Amino acid sequence: MSDTATGVRIAPMRPEHATQVLAIYQLGIDEGNATFETTAPAWEAFDAAKLPDHRLVALDGGRVLGWAAVAPVSDRCAYAGVVEHSVYVHPDARGRRVGLALLTALLASTDAAGIWTVQSGIFPENTASLALHQRAGFRVIGTRERIGRHRGTWRDVVLVERRSATVN
Repeated sequence: MSDTATGVRIAPMRPEHATQVLAIYQLGIDEGNATFETTAPAWEAFDAAKLPDHRLVALDGGRVLGWAAVAPVSDRCAYAGVVEHSVYVHPDARGRRVGLALLTALLASTDAAGIWTVQSGIFPENTASLALHQRAGFRVIGTRERIGRHRGTWRDVVLVERRSATVN
C-alpha cells in the first residue's frame, strides 16, 4: 500500500528487510530516548518476539525508512487483544510523516485482527514520539515514575494507549 502523504510504500516486514530494520532500531537505541534496550537483538530474536501479521516497513524504493511492529503483552488469554507496539524512523526520514503512515497502517492491521488495545511506553523526553502518538489517536494513561534504570539513570515512562473503535 502506498501512502500519498509521504510518497512511501508501507509493506509487510520480511526477512530481507532485517539488516535495515535492525540498523534503524540501533540508531534509535544509540540516541538514548527510544528504549531501555542497549543493543538491537539478532534477527531471530526480534522475529520471534513480534507478531508476524503486524510488522510493517516504510519503503522508498528498496530502502527501509522506518518500521513498526507489535508484541503481545501477555500470554494469558484475557490479554489476547492487547499488544505493545514499537515504531522507529530512520533519522534521515524524520519530518516526512513516515512514522504516522506506519502507525496508521499498523492500527488498521490490529483493528482488522480484533486487537482492542495498542499500548506503548515512551520516555517523556521523546517529545516527537509523544506528539506522533497523540496525532494517531493515542491517549496518555499516566507516567510510570522511575520504572527502570537506563545508562545508570532512573527513567520515567509515559504509558500511552489506543483503544480500537471497531473492536467491541
